[in-house]
Amino acid sequence: MNKNFLFAIDAKTEEVIVSESPKGSNSIQFIERIARKENEILFQAVTTLTHISTAATLDVPIFKAMDKVCQLIYEKHK
Repeated sequence: MNKNFLFAIDAKTEEVIVSESPKGSNSIQFIERIARKENEILFQAVTTLTHISTAATLDVPIFKAMDKVCQLIYEKHK
């Protein structure tokens, strides 16, 4: 795994939005949208990642661990 992907949830369309940002860059490049019905596990993992990131107190080690899970699930999806 040599890329780090960024994940977001579009609640209206129930899709995972996948993008990437090259290291050292402020730009974000859109990659794809994945419908919940195409990959329920990825959708739930990114939803959990989103909940962790919006918690009152961010637990960075847990966030990084969940992000790694999302990265692995997405790599398998591809």
